[in-house]
Formats: sequence, C-alpha cells, structure tokens
Amino acid sequence: MIYTYTRAHAIADGFQVDVSTTAQEAGIRFPVFLTRAVYDAYVTVPPDVDGQDEAGRTWDLLTMLRHAIRKSQPGKTRLPFALYVRNDNRRPRLIKLIATCGALDFDDPTPAITVTMPD
Repeated sequence: MIYTYTRAHAIADGFQVDVSTTAQEAGIRFPVFLTRAVYDAYVTVPPDVDGQDEAGRTWDLLTMLRHAIRKSQPGKTRLPFALYVRNDNRRPRLIKLIATCGALDFDDPTPAITVTMPD
C-alpha cells in the first residue's frame, strides 16, 4: 500500500466531525462521525436563527439516528433516517440522511457509523 487516507486524516482535514461522545450519551454504542456537509448544513446554526444551538441540533440528529437504529432490521449496514431541522425563523423542514456502519478505519475493524447526505 502506497498511501491510505484514514479517518484520522479526514477528521484532521475537517472532512468529518467526531460526535461520538454525544452519541454515547444518546445511547449509541458505536463511534459516530458526520461528514462536513451534514455538519455545516444541519448542525451549524445559520446566522439570525433564534433559539438554536449546535449542541441541541447535534442531540436531535443523534436521537433520531438512535430511533432509526432501534427500528432497523439486523444486518443492515446502510440506514436512511430523517428529522426536522429549522435553518431559518420559519417552520422546520424534513431532511433525510443516511447512516452507514462500517469499519472505523482501514486497519481497525471496530464498527463505526458515518452520517452522510443521501446524494
């Protein structure tokens, strides 16, 4: 192997965000990572949005992920789930995400979950 782009590289480069500590508090046993696109679109609070913070938005996302995991069939490695997010001072809108369970890294087979956009 000449070069491998590891999860540690992705986190250091800002392409993934580790939310594992909060995920454990939400009842998810595996480490959880969000892609930068998910984090920026649905965790980061847009300017001028009232009554929102990143901790609460992270908790909402992980709670809905936990419910989807509990309702899923055993053996699934790709799990769609949805939640309502308010990115303006109007009504929240339903967003859809995908959680994929796979190896933590190329040399570590420990299960980990990565949350991505559906596309």
